[in-house]
Amino acid sequence: MAKLKSTLPNMFLSLTIICVVAGAILAGVNMYTTGPIAATKAAALEEAIKAVTPAFDNKPTEQAYMAVTADGDSLKIYPATKDGQFVGAAVESNTKKGFSGEIKVIVGFDATGKLLNYSVLQHAETPGLGAKMQEWFSTDKNKQSVLGRKLADGELKVSKDGGDVDAITAATITSRAFLNAVNRAYSAFSGTDGLTGATASSDNTTKEGGNDNE
Repeated sequence: MAKLKSTLPNMFLSLTIICVVAGAILAGVNMYTTGPIAATKAAALEEAIKAVTPAFDNKPTEQAYMAVTADGDSLKIYPATKDGQFVGAAVESNTKKGFSGEIKVIVGFDATGKLLNYSVLQHAETPGLGAKMQEWFSTDKNKQSVLGRKLADGELKVSKDGGDVDAITAATITSRAFLNAVNRAYSAFSGTDGLTGATASSDNTTKEGGNDNE
């Protein structure tokens, strides 16, 4: 087969063919990987819900609904039921007040509103400092742990802001942000009927102040 002359039209044709072939390959790879990736994310979400809620026998991800927070935002709630009875829920929450940007968490409550557990889903906080939030606020030491607390008694605040939660050492901003995300989760949870998803009124507010360095 004769070699194509190095002319502008031939170069354009060659590049076009290469782009078409590359695009077809990428499309094929995407088609075969989209399903497994989605399945992996769904499985990870189900495990996160199990980790923060009481035992349930329904499918929370299929019964999820959005609930309005006191600040006018909306968060997704995954209701957990056992034998038809509401036993609690997991709430996906977030805050953009982190030291290095957005923090996403999933927070679990029982039917009475007690905070059972949480999991940090995403963050970009400083390694060794703010990144400690997953372990710090679940450690039963001094006033670090938020587990077992009832936010109906008041929103969670670090001690520097008049609350009773010990901030992560040298990471006050991250600590405030984390508690803000948890408070927002409770605001959405307490302002709805866990069984029907009907929105109710809520007097909870979310406040965060100060400008401390991490």
